[in-house]
Amino acid sequence: MSVAELKDRHLAATQTVSALRDRLKQKRLLLLDTDVAGYSRSQGRTPVSFGPTDLVCCRTLQGHNGKVYSLDWTPEKNRIVSASQDGRLIVWNALTSQKTHAIKLPCAWVMTCAFSPTGQSVACGGLDSVCSIFNLNSPTDRDGNLPVSKMLSGHKGYVSSCQYVPDEDAHLITSSGDQTCGLWDITTGLRTSVFGGEFQSGHTADVLSVSINGSNSRMFVSGSCDSTARLWDTRVASRAVRTFHGHEGDVNAVKFFPDGNRFGTGSDDGTCRLFDIRTGHQLQVYYQQHGDNEVPPVTSIAFSISGRLLFAGYSNGDCYVWDTLLGQVVLNLGTLQNSHEGRISCLGLSADGSALCTGSWDSNLKIWAFGGHRKVI
Repeated sequence: MSVAELKDRHLAATQTVSALRDRLKQKRLLLLDTDVAGYSRSQGRTPVSFGPTDLVCCRTLQGHNGKVYSLDWTPEKNRIVSASQDGRLIVWNALTSQKTHAIKLPCAWVMTCAFSPTGQSVACGGLDSVCSIFNLNSPTDRDGNLPVSKMLSGHKGYVSSCQYVPDEDAHLITSSGDQTCGLWDITTGLRTSVFGGEFQSGHTADVLSVSINGSNSRMFVSGSCDSTARLWDTRVASRAVRTFHGHEGDVNAVKFFPDGNRFGTGSDDGTCRLFDIRTGHQLQVYYQQHGDNEVPPVTSIAFSISGRLLFAGYSNGDCYVWDTLLGQVVLNLGTLQNSHEGRISCLGLSADGSALCTGSWDSNLKIWAFGGHRKVI
């Protein structure tokens, strides 16, 4: 068979796959007679209301000299780790705004950071394709820098996201520009599983984000530049459990819903979406029409402790608080006093759900606390 014939057959097969995907999409749409918001409205549900003091900026964490790219809360105590373009990780006491650690990184091009479940160590990764682990209890070197305690090497592209497996400091999941995710044994420094890559059900473009299921730590979801999110089981690395379509741009952020049966996504197409891992169906699209017809990409997302609220950061500096039941924006932190002056690049909720932290290209982090008579929801 000649090269030309092979090309023709490949083109025909690609067109067939595309046509089948469109037919499948239409069949799915026929099955979905309503969405979460439509059903909630039919049940007489009303949106969450916010007064002027219900969610306020109570602290601004200043110390980075470059864009803030990533942040993470520790499960215990009130500490935050942040990663910045200035090539440093800073560990903050969220109650006092004081810095407890300022870690100079071996590679300044950092993209992600994470706190370990015990709060004893932090991980980071970036354009060096390595995930570096720092033990916060280690003594500093002669120059006052905290040494790297473990380097997890194996990815062939940048490390875009990392998250420790809940309830243990020994395992970590990473996502990468090499189109794969990896499960790592931190004790040995070895990658025990690779998700994607040469396997047919893997991502076909850079993987940008991961989120581990808090109810079942063997399951995690990944978001990619191929416009899909994929569900994985760490016991079966050879294939994705399910692939979720719907977005029309890079999936920049994924986050599991508190009950573990659903997850949210945020994309360059300007929408957030809610998916059900059991049925594979898209349950809701969260999209706000803009007057100038420009749709700012969603950079990061987080759910409130009950799941009733979805916090979404946007490239234009907005940070919408969505009512997940009714699909409505109930607050925009970008319009409040002391809001950020640049792109919202990352955000995260404290373990008890009482505070939200946002990071921005304006080099600052801000802590937003529920005030007044507002209960944590």
